Amino acid sequence: MAYTKASNKAVQKYSAKTYDQIKVLVKKGEREEIKNYAESQGLSLNGYINKLIKDDMKTADKE
Repeated sequence: MAYTKASNKAVQKYSAKTYDQIKVLVKKGEREEIKNYAESQGLSLNGYINKLIKDDMKTADKE
């Protein structure tokens, strides 16, 4: 199936309605290093960042 302008617009609309976005800044070159590590753990970059946040929040709740 071809990726059309209409399908792109539908995905963007769905994402805007369903997700909040957080911009994370890292030094040049670190993004690729983090992405490679995430993939070595079987996660996407986004999944890895979300896992780190959730794990940290669970730890904080126990304190």
